[in-house]
Amino acid sequence: MPSIHPTALVDPNAELGEGVQVGPYAIIESGVRIGAGTEIGPHAFIGSGTKLGQKCRIFQGAILGTVPQDLKFRGERSELHIGDSTTVREYATLNRGTGENGVTRVGSDCLLMAYVHIAHDCDIGDHVILANAVNLAGHVHIEDWVSIGGMTPVHQFARIGCHSFIGGGYRVPKDIPPYILATGEPLQYAGLNVVGLQRRGFSSETLRLLKRAYRLIYRSGKNVSQALAQMERDLEMTDEVRHVYEFIKGSERGIMR
Repeated sequence: MPSIHPTALVDPNAELGEGVQVGPYAIIESGVRIGAGTEIGPHAFIGSGTKLGQKCRIFQGAILGTVPQDLKFRGERSELHIGDSTTVREYATLNRGTGENGVTRVGSDCLLMAYVHIAHDCDIGDHVILANAVNLAGHVHIEDWVSIGGMTPVHQFARIGCHSFIGGGYRVPKDIPPYILATGEPLQYAGLNVVGLQRRGFSSETLRLLKRAYRLIYRSGKNVSQALAQMERDLEMTDEVRHVYEFIKGSERGIMR
């Protein structure tokens, strides 16, 4: 059975799984679904249309599933989905999607630190870390295993590739390709995320091929189209190299230089 503090307000039409804990003065609206073992902290607000996975931790004052800050929004049905074992720290704000059945998604095993903002229609992968006061505009797409340092704003529709690391306090106006470090103002390529990739079991050969790929993109003096053509011609197209190639080729905003 869920454990609900007497001062919490939980709508009868909310679905709370086995072992859910709801702290003092928390508010849970109708249509919310919360998975087993999740903890909702004091004064947290869980809005209608929010679906939380199992074993999540929602800390004091976090606000989940509110209507999007989007002038196009006309009150249509939309949702916020959060996977299993994700932690949302104090005073983070996560908005629902826009459009009919629009969804904002956050994956499993993520850590969203205090004052993070995730706007409408963002799509966040698994194992993502957003440090304090990272702010995502609408429609941002972040792949798995990304880490972003604190006080970083990310432009709407930007994409951030898997296993990349972005230093704190830098503006992200363009797409960030996978597997790399990004730092500086304006934001710049700062090499492969070697430490993170080694920790996650990537082989030396994979790192060597990724370094060659990014040498073509960022160090060869070629434009992006020329570098991609040479990458496809000269490099072994492993899964990782192919992902780099497809990510950059498919970039609509353009990649960080």
